Amino acid sequence: MRSMIKLVLFVLLVLAHHSQSLSKQHPTIETLLDRLDSLRPIRSVQESAAKGLLQRLLPTHFHSFDFRIISKDVCGGSSCFLIENSDGLRRIGPEIVIKGTTGVEIASGLHWYLKYKCNAHVSWDKTGGIQIDSVPQPGHLPRLDSKGILIRRPVPWNYYQNVVTSSYSYVWWGWERWEREIDWMALQGINLPLAFTGQEAIWQKVFKRFNISKGDLDDYFGGPAFLAWARMGNLHAWGGPLSENWLGDQLLLQKRILSRMLQLGMTPVLPSFSGNVPSALKKIYPGANITRLDNWNTVDGDPRWCCTYLLNPSDPLFIDIGEAFIKQQTEEYGEITNIYNCDTFNENTPPTSEPEYISSLGAAVYTAMSKGNKNAIWLMQGWLFSSDSKFWKPPQMKALLHSVPFGKMIVLDLYAEVKPIWKTSSQFYGTPYIWCMLHNFGGNIEMYGALDSISSGPVDARVSKNSTMVGVGMCMEGIEQNPVVYELTSEMAFRDEKVDVQKWLKSYARRRYMKENHQIEAAWQILYHTIYNCTDGIADHNTDFIVKLPDWDPSSSIQDESKQTDSHMISTGSYETKRRFLFQDKSSGLPKAHLWYSTKQVIKALKIFLEAGDDMSRSLTYRYDMVDLTRQVLSKLANQVYIEAVTAFVKKDVGSLRRLSEKFLEIIKDMDVLLASDDNFLLGTWLESAKKLARNNGERKQYEWNARTQVTMWYDSKDVNQSKLHDYANKFWSGLLEDYYLPRATLYFSEMLKSLRDKKKFKVEKWRREWIMMSHKWQQSSSEVYPVKAKGDALAISRHLLCKYFP
Repeated sequence: MRSMIKLVLFVLLVLAHHSQSLSKQHPTIETLLDRLDSLRPIRSVQESAAKGLLQRLLPTHFHSFDFRIISKDVCGGSSCFLIENSDGLRRIGPEIVIKGTTGVEIASGLHWYLKYKCNAHVSWDKTGGIQIDSVPQPGHLPRLDSKGILIRRPVPWNYYQNVVTSSYSYVWWGWERWEREIDWMALQGINLPLAFTGQEAIWQKVFKRFNISKGDLDDYFGGPAFLAWARMGNLHAWGGPLSENWLGDQLLLQKRILSRMLQLGMTPVLPSFSGNVPSALKKIYPGANITRLDNWNTVDGDPRWCCTYLLNPSDPLFIDIGEAFIKQQTEEYGEITNIYNCDTFNENTPPTSEPEYISSLGAAVYTAMSKGNKNAIWLMQGWLFSSDSKFWKPPQMKALLHSVPFGKMIVLDLYAEVKPIWKTSSQFYGTPYIWCMLHNFGGNIEMYGALDSISSGPVDARVSKNSTMVGVGMCMEGIEQNPVVYELTSEMAFRDEKVDVQKWLKSYARRRYMKENHQIEAAWQILYHTIYNCTDGIADHNTDFIVKLPDWDPSSSIQDESKQTDSHMISTGSYETKRRFLFQDKSSGLPKAHLWYSTKQVIKALKIFLEAGDDMSRSLTYRYDMVDLTRQVLSKLANQVYIEAVTAFVKKDVGSLRRLSEKFLEIIKDMDVLLASDDNFLLGTWLESAKKLARNNGERKQYEWNARTQVTMWYDSKDVNQSKLHDYANKFWSGLLEDYYLPRATLYFSEMLKSLRDKKKFKVEKWRREWIMMSHKWQQSSSEVYPVKAKGDALAISRHLLCKYFP
């Protein structure tokens, strides 16, 4: 017993030393953490919220766990959770005691115990859901050894969301879905979530004080599915207007979201004023320094939704509006946070690169925040430093980052798993930052990841010299895909050391499918070294030809069949020493879809995965992964078939073109049948959730148009010019393949065949005009009702397709 006490004291001494060194390095951050702690609800509220989560997650075990909030002093001054055996009688009281510094820490401890002691698994519903059948019955939960489990956060924050996630993923959610998401967030340890819902109702109240009318705001706000880009000043009015029903319902929803986040001890990040204003403000305040921004992705600068207005941060009106917005949020929600997001320069380049000017802009943005909340902290996405690196050189970066007092700005190193800015900017020139994974664009469905980078990147950043890292974050544009990537990333917020991914994946597979299976483990090892080992530095925005058919004239290609892009895995022994080389003919005029792995290896993984099907067929997580992997394999095959078809066209080989185009179309049809066999790959779910939020028929049609348009054309098209953002948010969904992607490809290949038969040039503009008309008709349609329930035997379909295409 005495030796045990010595061990605990030693651990606490080490933790205290680490915490003190962190405090000396970031004293302002430590002050901020203390201030945020003071805004959290009392212990009993957080404990009750954690018990409510347990009731929803595992109602049969509600009395099996005892939850207690503890002081950070127990963990040397850091946030932590502690899992111990209960001293009481197991059959009549709690078996396991979970202590945490907040409700989130308690939920994280519960998740850790269920994962690593009970082999349970928590995933989004749309990626297979929660697997808890492996948890023993009450009275029989696994005991811990005498020292229990103590896990402390090596960095204070686990951040969550991108500013566009609210449009790509959350837009049609009601409270029931939001409640499940907040539970998922708490279990993953997320304590710093973005909270952007309902802000338009706040803006309506604020702008009314500046004499902006409802009609002015109708031209200012975007439609429900495009609010993220209206908020950023990229567009206005597209998909709108917003009804009073929408504004009121979303504000009420936001209050419920914030209430639950706060009850669990999270610190929500609220929006702030970035300078984007209604056009009417220029007329009301003619002396204000308001400029019209350049065209952002419209076809021809259509003023109905193009070229928004930006109020210069140096104008006194900027501070007045910014202060009013912060205070209006406080009036609505109470004093709940000190952290506010602002991205004034996200895809909006300042008019001059003079450091003094940039510094003055940054100072003005912060002044507006701090006048609304004297303790305000500016949280900024660091995407601008990646996307516009030609402008943001060291002098410009320093000017912006140092325009506010130290500790009053936190930067999200948004794309750190691929392009970490902290390495090339001297730790953001001393500014605290959060190591983030971007991973997904547009909510696309694509199996992809960089697990090695995720398992080591946060640790490398934290232990690097003069590190200013203060958190780990997930900043995907869309969620509900690649669950393995998000589980590992969220764990890294609690990991002191790098993770052995191969070992971790073995445990992950056992938890995800509720049993150990050697075939599954072997398949995952292949996936780890192929699909989930992307190291080429290319942003994986899905451009597979089924969902993003190239908009080009193949007559311009002089590429022959022998010069195709191919990917080769060159074996030099074990997996760990294999290297991938991508051979490309640089002169090729052919479209290229992203391919970073050996397709042969992944087909092998699918074959092994399917061999385990009889043993796994009842697992929803297995079915999701099986359908997703089969889809991935077929999509890459379709890319190859498309290139072969274009090559046949260039060679004027009518027979081969007909055969290959028919094969491409057949793959689309087969994939639609495959995706229809799992509830999580259905267009109907997306459309019905949009219609469900409507209060009347007019809203129903508007919301459905928003939902259909976002995942197809996205933005405006005209005559022979497709939207510049067409297919940005493409989805592999049953219904979308059959009724949208299939007709498009059919029309395209028909024109190619007609061109060869008539011995005339391919009429690409004729195809574009006809396709744009067909697309508009589909976007505006509301007659079809797509299924929301799966049909067919997913395992049988996957096996059939493997044999059909890879005999």
